[in-house]
Amino acid sequence: MSSSTGLSGPLTRRTLLAGVGGALAATALTSCGDSGPSELTLYQSKPEAISYFSRLAAEFSRSQDRFTVQHDIATNLSASFVRNNPPDLGCQNYNLEMGRFMERGALSDLSDLPEAATIREDVAELADWYPTYEGRTSVLPYSVTAAAVIYNRQIFEEHGLEVPTTWEELLSVCETLQAADVTPIYGTFLDPWTIAQGLFDYTVGGMVDVRSFYDQMDEIGEDVGPGSEVSFQNTLLEPVERMLELIPYHNVDAPSRAYGDGNTAMAQGKAAMYFQGPWALGEIEKAGTEVDLGTFPLPATADPADLRVRVNIDLSLWIPEAANEQEGARELLQFLMQPDIQNSYNDAFLAFGSTKNAPPVTDDRIAEMQQYYDEGRFYMGASQFIPNSIPAQNYLQSIVGGADAEQTLARMDADWARLAFRE
Repeated sequence: MSSSTGLSGPLTRRTLLAGVGGALAATALTSCGDSGPSELTLYQSKPEAISYFSRLAAEFSRSQDRFTVQHDIATNLSASFVRNNPPDLGCQNYNLEMGRFMERGALSDLSDLPEAATIREDVAELADWYPTYEGRTSVLPYSVTAAAVIYNRQIFEEHGLEVPTTWEELLSVCETLQAADVTPIYGTFLDPWTIAQGLFDYTVGGMVDVRSFYDQMDEIGEDVGPGSEVSFQNTLLEPVERMLELIPYHNVDAPSRAYGDGNTAMAQGKAAMYFQGPWALGEIEKAGTEVDLGTFPLPATADPADLRVRVNIDLSLWIPEAANEQEGARELLQFLMQPDIQNSYNDAFLAFGSTKNAPPVTDDRIAEMQQYYDEGRFYMGASQFIPNSIPAQNYLQSIVGGADAEQTLARMDADWARLAFRE
């Protein structure tokens, strides 16, 4: 197998769109007769990375003569597993839905691949936060996205502000900015997911052991409620109340502003801070304003030792047990995990490497999170472990809009208990 991508120059944000037409044509090749190459399917539907992986799929097809790759971006993943016709290789965000496939043994064991031994142990454990299938390494994390508070360095410098490392320091920064008629934090509450991903996840993750919390919630199950030792109402009320302390420091029109508005506002320097992930940095960059942005973990306590960043497995690699082309899928997986290919993806999409020898990030906008990632000081967002059948994002939006926090969290407990009872 070739150790080079064979592409004309490294894959970057500026080159990933080049040659998309040829790549898509190459991935559409099918077997011609018994002696032709076998076709395998790569499922990868992350919108901003579709053209990128189309190029990689085409390059793999050209690098050998046994397999051609069909890049699938439209399959209903759950339905494909139900029909026993899943893709051969998945390269997708790892979440609660994928965890259910792993728990049921629908994903094959990858532990014998040399690439499995290259994954950082603390990163590999992130996949185990979701339900697992005992005795298998079913998922190989491909990249990790770290999210924190995006801040405007120029605004901080103009007002003599240092990056806060404690809750009180954060409030002081907000007070100073507000007194200077600068919007401290830009909110986009019209889109409830932005509240869950930012305000909620950052404050909860800064105060609560997220994994331990959900381990206990799963164990208590249908008995979660006012009398249980652990619950949304009892455990998360303090972080949510702390979250609400930050609302007055947001733009007054936050309830009517959406994600796109937030990106535009930050590009124009209309606020000092923004609770979003690196995906927003790419959108802000499109404005071409060259605003100087950095990132820091939200301090939610009085102890700087509690500082951590929110992470998620941006992309993971997995092969279904029912894959039609297991051998080809494993070869494609190994191709994608060659360091020059994997590291190039992470560099292009502002992600952190999942392997032990991954280089540090080079983009200055996310570089301040490197030390926390290196030290394993990270957590996965609490919102990511609530089943979609519980409208958690809407609940959080209502809390931010003025609904009683304790009663709303109690409703989430009741929903959790009902769901556990049905299962």
